[in-house]
Parts: sequence; C-alpha cells; structure tokens
Amino acid sequence: MKTLFLECNMGAAGDMLTAALLDLLPEERQQEFLRVMNSIPGVQVRVDPAEKCGVRGLHVTVLAHGQEEHSHDVACGGPETAHVHEHSHEHPHDHDHEHAHEHDHEHEHDHGHEHEHIHEQEHLHDHVHDHGHGHAHHHASLADVRAIVEGLPVPESVKKKTMEVYGLIAQAEAHAHGQPVELVHFHEVGALDAVADVTAVCLLMEWLGADRVVASPVNLGGGQVKCAHGVLPVPAPATAWLVRGIPCYGGSVQAELCTPTGAALLRTFASSFGPMPAMTVGAVGVGAGNKDFAAANVVRAFLGESGGAGESEHIVELACNLDDMTGEAVAYAAGVLLAAGALDVYTEAIQMKKNRPAVKLCCLCRPADAERLTGLMLAHTTSWGVRRCAMERVAQPRECRRVDTPYGPVDVKFAPGMPGKAKAEFDQAAAAAAAAGVPLETVLEAARRAFEKR
Repeated sequence: MKTLFLECNMGAAGDMLTAALLDLLPEERQQEFLRVMNSIPGVQVRVDPAEKCGVRGLHVTVLAHGQEEHSHDVACGGPETAHVHEHSHEHPHDHDHEHAHEHDHEHEHDHGHEHEHIHEQEHLHDHVHDHGHGHAHHHASLADVRAIVEGLPVPESVKKKTMEVYGLIAQAEAHAHGQPVELVHFHEVGALDAVADVTAVCLLMEWLGADRVVASPVNLGGGQVKCAHGVLPVPAPATAWLVRGIPCYGGSVQAELCTPTGAALLRTFASSFGPMPAMTVGAVGVGAGNKDFAAANVVRAFLGESGGAGESEHIVELACNLDDMTGEAVAYAAGVLLAAGALDVYTEAIQMKKNRPAVKLCCLCRPADAERLTGLMLAHTTSWGVRRCAMERVAQPRECRRVDTPYGPVDVKFAPGMPGKAKAEFDQAAAAAAAAGVPLETVLEAARRAFEKR
C-alpha cells in the first residue's frame, strides 16, 4: 500500500507541508508545479533550498500581490517584557495583527509557518491591516474565495478538495467569532496566500497518489499571539477547534507551530494519527520554515510502501435509524455526508418498534471527522441521536494506471500482485461512453484490454 507519513514534531503549516511534499518529487515535476502555481493571478510562489540544524530540504515562499503575510508571537511574560520579532506567515484571514511579533528572544526570524491566525479574527470589518507598511486591504467572503478557486488552472478534483479544506478554515473562524460562515471575511492578501497553500498541498497530494496518509501527533507550540483584540493563547481559538479529535501536544517552544491551515490540511488528508507505521521508505521530503529553534524547524514527509492486505486502520461508524423520512430525503442526507468527507455511506433495511419498516443510515469516517459528520447527520435527518462505533478496517492495497482506449483515456484501479482484480473508474468510462455514443460496457471492455496489454 502506497503510504505517506507526515512527521509534525514542529507543528504543521501550509507552506511547510507544501515544501515537504514537493521535495518528494523529481526536479522536472517540481518545475511543473511552479508553472501551475505561478499561473494563479496575483500569486508568486518561489522554492529555495533550505537547511535547519543540519537537515536539508526546501522552503516555499508565497507572495500575494507582492506581499507576505505576518503575525506576532508574544512571550508568556507579556508584551511589556518581550522583544520584537517579525515572522512571515500566510494568514488567510484579515486580522488586524499589528505585526510586530514580540518574543522574549533576542533574534529575528521570518517565520516560515504561514501562521494565518484565524484566531479571534478581528477582521470581520473593513479596516487597515497593519503590516508595518500601512496599506489598507480589501476583504473577501467565502464566495469570493470560491470564485478564485474555480478559476485556478488545476483539475476539478483539486478544486473540490481545496474548497473542502478552506471550508473547514471558514467554519473554524466562524466558530471563533460566533458568526455564520456566510459572514466570515478574509483580507484579500491572506485569502490569496492561503488559497495558494491549500491548493498546492491538494495538488501535490493528488500527484503523489498515496493510498493512505498517516500523521504523527501534532506539536501545537506554546506561548501567546498578539492580535488587534489583544494577546491570545496558543493554540489560537480556530486552531484549537480544528484539532479536535487529533492527538496533539504543547512543548517548550514558545511560538505557534500549528496554524489553522496546517490543522485543516491534516484533518482533511490524514486517515490516522500515531507513530510512523512499518513501511519501506522510498523517498523523504523536508519542508523548512524560516524561523530557527534549538530543534530543526521542519516537517518531514516519508513516502513508501507499507503492509499488505492484513494491515488495518482505525475508523468510526456513525449510524441512526429512520422511519419517517422519504427515500429522496435519505439519499440527500447520504450525499451531504459523502461530500463532507465520509469514507462511505450506505443504508440497511430494518424494522423498528410498532413493526415499522425503516432505514438504518450508516456512515464510515476517519476518527478526526466523526464529530463534524455527526452534526451533519443530526442536521439532515429526522433522527434524535447518532450511534458511534470505533472499528478497524483492512484496505486492499491498490494502484491506479491511466490507459488509452479508442474512446479516450480512462483510469484503471488495480490490486498489485492479484491478476484479474482491476476495474476502470466508472465516472470516466461513463463520460467516455456518452461522448462517443457507445454502450458503457464497450468502454469498460476496451479499458480492460488496454490495461492487460500494459
């Protein structure tokens, strides 16, 4: 099974995750990545070699309209006892951070974590975002961000995943402010910066094609962060909301190590959290931040093969019984859960009290998604409760290969080492059949033959 392990001993941030994943790719693919990202209007992405405590890797810089985002860490002793530092981050949000990071250290850093502090985002109004260079910023709603994403030169699957991640960020900010998601606003530079980071990770994840993503417990850092509304604790409110259900810890580093963007990306892609699984490592990627600590300020990504069909992973089953919903309404609820990241959704015919025929709606999900999907289940069904059951599943290792057919290219999913266990991707085959005006079975058979020849 193709497995990706993310080592988050120094937290997680969009730029560092991007750099670590990019470092797994060959030089020509890295150049292709830069061409794609630098075609986004208003965004400039640069990749440079970097070294932290002797650990060599890549560092990614994102400029939105020529600017980097900033935020400020503050020593726990308070601003009155701290020294000033400047850190560059990718804030997707429009906080008024006075951007003169205060710390009780004596060195300056350009913080590589894009720490976009959704925290207590004082930016629900138009205001001047004080970067120390005094220009006002326009604001963008979630709908504006969606319009930006729709115009990106990336596959539709990447756009969909990007909005899924950014939607989590918006939910976190809305929760921190007690505001509906529709009223959340991001300052323009921060929105572009975060969209670039999120899109970059989603695109690289698709290119890498890992069957399973595992992350270590996440170091959140410590100390405080300074915003226009005052000094807030680390993790900031939005990050704290996003890491629910994720194993995490604080440490001696008095700085924000895990950003909201980093937390949202881990929540979306990691199927489990824990120690590095037994795996044969094929490549190691290192993503470096700008800031220097006693420990190497990096995220490492290990890509390789793990286990076989006997390796299990933890999942959660959510279930509720429904005897007063139409088939259409149940189907709609199932669609909502799948769109929100459920691993699978299905129904079972049951009989409830008073001999009523009913439906059991079941949703399989990652542990980190259980609470969010429980809320959706309650919101979109008539049930008054949802049962949760922790379980393990064994996934068949699989790979995907694109083949050429007379009706166009089609991806074929197959199990290595198991001849005959291969299947064309249905949606692609159906689209090819419709475009060519031939039966679906014709395209499926053509894909099977093309795969067997390869």
